[in-house]
Amino acid sequence: MDRLESMSILVNVVEAGSLSGAARRLRMPLATLSRKISELEGHLKTRLLNRSTRLLTLTDAGISYLAAAKRILEEVEAAERAASGEYNAPKGELVLTAPVAFGRIHLTPVIVDFLKAYPEIDIRLELHERVVNLQEEHVDLAIRLGNLPDSSLVAIRIGEIRRIICASPEYLAERGTPQHPAELSQHDCISFSPSGQAESWALPIGKTIQHFPQKFRFVVTTAQAAIDAAIAGIGIAQLFCYHVMEARSQGLLVPVLQDFVPPVMPMQLVYPAGRTLPLKLRAFLDFATPRLKARLSRHG
Repeated sequence: MDRLESMSILVNVVEAGSLSGAARRLRMPLATLSRKISELEGHLKTRLLNRSTRLLTLTDAGISYLAAAKRILEEVEAAERAASGEYNAPKGELVLTAPVAFGRIHLTPVIVDFLKAYPEIDIRLELHERVVNLQEEHVDLAIRLGNLPDSSLVAIRIGEIRRIICASPEYLAERGTPQHPAELSQHDCISFSPSGQAESWALPIGKTIQHFPQKFRFVVTTAQAAIDAAIAGIGIAQLFCYHVMEARSQGLLVPVLQDFVPPVMPMQLVYPAGRTLPLKLRAFLDFATPRLKARLSRHG
C-alpha cells in the first residue's frame, strides 16, 4: 500500500464530499478508489469514514488522521519543491486564479511578458468568478477584489476598481436618462451576478448606502454577456470599469448616475501566509506588481 497515495485519496474524498466525486477528480475508477480507502482503514485498524447512500462523514479517528495527512502531504510537497530547485532558482509551475475579464484584459498581457522573461517557469491560469480556497486547491496566487476577511492570506494592493452604471446611447435616447437611483424602477436593468441571483444595487445617497427597487430583465453570470446585452439596448447595467473600458472608448456604452456610484474597491494580489516563498512566486510578484499597478492607474 502506498501510504502517501492513500492519504491523498482520503483528502480528495473529503474535499469532494463523496467517493464518486473524488473518483471523477482523480480520474480513478470508483471501485479502485473505494478499495484503497478500505485498505487504508484496514492498515490503521479503524474506520475513517462513515458511509451512507446520501452522506459521507469523518469519524473521530478520521478527523484527526485527515489533519495529520494534510500536514504530511504539504511537507512532502515542500520537500519536493526544495529538491527540484524551486526555492533556489525561479523555475517550476505557478498556478494563478483571477476574475474572468480582469484576467483577460490586464493579467494575461503581463503573464505573456513574464513567460518570455522566465523560460523555466510555466503558468496555469484559472479564470472564474468564484472565490478559490488557495491552500485546498493548491493555487499559488489569486487576484482578489474587495477587502479580505481571511487573515491567513498576504495581500499586495495593486489598485482600485470602480463600478460604473451604464447603458447604450440608443437605450437612453428611447427611454430617457435616469437622474436619480429612484428612477431605476422605471427602467429595464441588467444584472451581472456570478451566483445567478439578482440583487438591487447598493448606491450612495449622501452618507448612506441605499437599495432602490429595480426591474431586472436580464440576469446573467458572466460580465461579457451583460456587456453585450447593454450594448444591444436591453437595459442599464452596473459593471466594473475594466469590464466596459473598450465599449466606452468606442461610444457603445455611456455612464449614467455618475453622482451615485458605489465606493471604489481594492484590487489585490493574495497568497497564503506562513510558508517559505518559492523563487518562482517571488519572481512573479516582483515582475507583475508594478506592471499591474501601472495598468490599473491608466485604465482603472
